[in-house]
Amino acid sequence: MTRKFNFCAGPAALPTAVLERARAEMLDYQGRGLSVMEMSHRSDDFVAIAEKAEADLRELLDIPSQYRVLFMQGGASTQFAGVPLNLLGEGGSANYLYTGIWGKKAIKEAEHLAVGSHVAASSESNGLIAVPRQNAIQLSGDVGYLHYTANETIGGLEFDYIPEVAADGVPLVCDMSSSILSGPLDVSRFGVIYAGAQKNIGPAGLTLVIVREDLLERARKDCPTMLNWKTAAEAGSMFNTPPTYAWYLSGLVFEWLKDEVGGLDAMNAINDRKAQALYAAIDGNDFYSNPIVTENRSRMNVPFVLADDRLDKTFLAESEAAGLLNLAGHRSVGGMRASLYNAVPETAVTALVDFMGDFARRHG
Repeated sequence: MTRKFNFCAGPAALPTAVLERARAEMLDYQGRGLSVMEMSHRSDDFVAIAEKAEADLRELLDIPSQYRVLFMQGGASTQFAGVPLNLLGEGGSANYLYTGIWGKKAIKEAEHLAVGSHVAASSESNGLIAVPRQNAIQLSGDVGYLHYTANETIGGLEFDYIPEVAADGVPLVCDMSSSILSGPLDVSRFGVIYAGAQKNIGPAGLTLVIVREDLLERARKDCPTMLNWKTAAEAGSMFNTPPTYAWYLSGLVFEWLKDEVGGLDAMNAINDRKAQALYAAIDGNDFYSNPIVTENRSRMNVPFVLADDRLDKTFLAESEAAGLLNLAGHRSVGGMRASLYNAVPETAVTALVDFMGDFARRHG
């Protein structure tokens, strides 16, 4: 079997070492005579798996003790509803920074729930190629929280700073689905961080929520039980049967980041090198282009277009034949997109850069 290089935006590449270990433990987990998928989530074996996963994540992100770590279901999109339902029980307006498609979806969900919503700043006027600066953020007078998307997976737009909330007691909420664990993070600057697992954490099916404990008391009375963060926290993320295998695999990814990569500082340096190499290839050849302003270019998701879009299908066919998979841009924007998540090795980027140079020489 030959493993190819996978640039999918999600579900995304997983570390080969993690997949190999999962394969080795698939039928007989550590001599127990069954698979993790077959275990009771309340068994001592699985509880140990869950506790280690949380402990490793806390160590990686240096999560303060006053934060609860929740392993939930439904994807980050479910948290578009979960955030207002859990934070606006005392009233107030949902404030958002709009920088792309995922931020827009979060805003629409708040509107669907009939909560007051306010766009505190937007990138719409610049064509979604630069994030709004801190001095452009205008909170509503009744702000209940400020929400932003750290990295827009489709547009390839990433914040180069953490917004400040100029209002006492108002939490900063971040959808960090496509950038979490890509480098060090000061969790204490946030009230809530949430992320779908299927990019930098593990397989699809698990959703991570990191929430400051005092915010667990702010839920609306109509918040469904399965969306209530306090319920999840009190039940150890096991109010019902959790996605146990996804939780297990995520734990293996955390272990890989710690033991094989060497932590998030080391991962950060690798991600810098990967992104710099690909952007250099794009900027150094008139055959390719990326519209995002330099300081807001995403390290995780790199969209680019060809000078002649009639060659798009040829590029995709030839790249796949060369072992470079899932380079098509999102259906809403077209073009190309290379997602460089943690599990995508530097050798994959080198292979892509070499292919792009060769393709441009042959078709330019």
